[in-house]
Amino acid sequence: MMQSAPSSLLRPESSRAGRTDYWLLALVGALVVVGLQAVYSASFAIGLAEFGDGTYFVARQAMWAVVGLVAMLVCMRIDYRRWRRISPLLFLLALVALGLVLLPGAGVSQYGAQRWLRLGPLPALQPSEFVKLAFVLYLAAWLASRPERAKSLSNGFIPFGIITGLVLGPIMLQPDLGTALIISLTAVTLLFLAGADLRYFTLMLGGGLALGVLLIGIEGYRLSRWYAFVDPWADPAGKGFQIIQLLIALGSGGLTGLGIGASRQKFFWVPGSHTDGIFAIIGEELGFIGAVLVIALYVGLAYRGFRIASQAQDHFGRLLALGIVCWIAFQALVNLGGITRSVPLAGVPLPLISYGGSSLAAIMAALGILLNISRQTREDLAAPGPLSSAGRAEVGPGGG
Repeated sequence: MMQSAPSSLLRPESSRAGRTDYWLLALVGALVVVGLQAVYSASFAIGLAEFGDGTYFVARQAMWAVVGLVAMLVCMRIDYRRWRRISPLLFLLALVALGLVLLPGAGVSQYGAQRWLRLGPLPALQPSEFVKLAFVLYLAAWLASRPERAKSLSNGFIPFGIITGLVLGPIMLQPDLGTALIISLTAVTLLFLAGADLRYFTLMLGGGLALGVLLIGIEGYRLSRWYAFVDPWADPAGKGFQIIQLLIALGSGGLTGLGIGASRQKFFWVPGSHTDGIFAIIGEELGFIGAVLVIALYVGLAYRGFRIASQAQDHFGRLLALGIVCWIAFQALVNLGGITRSVPLAGVPLPLISYGGSSLAAIMAALGILLNISRQTREDLAAPGPLSSAGRAEVGPGGG
């Protein structure tokens, strides 16, 4: 399915490592620190009530932050071009993990969904979070191997649909529409940036939207989320309870907030106050100014990521950087949109901030790969490769 990479790309030692993007590293560190503080503040009441320990959740989040830090540093040291060769294997392992989640005895069910994988005495993992990274790696390698794929129906769009469907199918069976949405948005955007033929691309978007409407309509809980989005006050104690409480928390913060740790809505009013709803607690405690500063961190991270993509030395590096940045940006936008009632709630964590070890570790590993791409410079490349034929991926935000 994939052609061999040029020999110059298979010898990482032939290129010199440039400077790491320390701005990106600082932004990641700031978001993780904000996340640890926010998880502690938003979860200590739940931790006391359910486990008799106010630090229950933040202690586990801190442990995963260390795991994520190690993964980021390791990935930052590995030449990103090595991932191209093993991306099919990683993608296959990701699909196997998604299948194991659905098996009785292996998968762990919580809150009506079966999304976690039991690993003996170790904490349960959520494979779908790591699938995002494996899928971006594989899709970037697949598109980079033959740039003309993005313009072909038989060799591009149809295989693209099959590959994406292999990932989305098991995720929808969990069920996890939020993760499926993030993966779909990332995949479609990456295909577009790779230079997709607009005729086929438009038809694919139309079919995807129709399928999305169908999936929402056939499941009662998804339809309930839509009704709650349209008019939460029609059922304030039922379907609209969560979004109303999220908005109350955000509004209670005012301009400067109630102060760190002073949130009132975290006392069992906001469902998932330390997971999907954590930004509402941040807004309540830090106010509009604090919430805007957190959003600014994400904007800065996206800007640095797009800048790295625009300076990548080959087509694979460019697509890989774009895929990682789009994944994180879309996830943040969907979460923030749900909290502010700009889009329906999708139940996705806020990247690097929400409680969730699998999400934190996978995103930090991905950012480690992005940091490695930032260390490579175009001057290190002996031959230009398929840069000018890369289509829309040739030009990225941030300039050079």
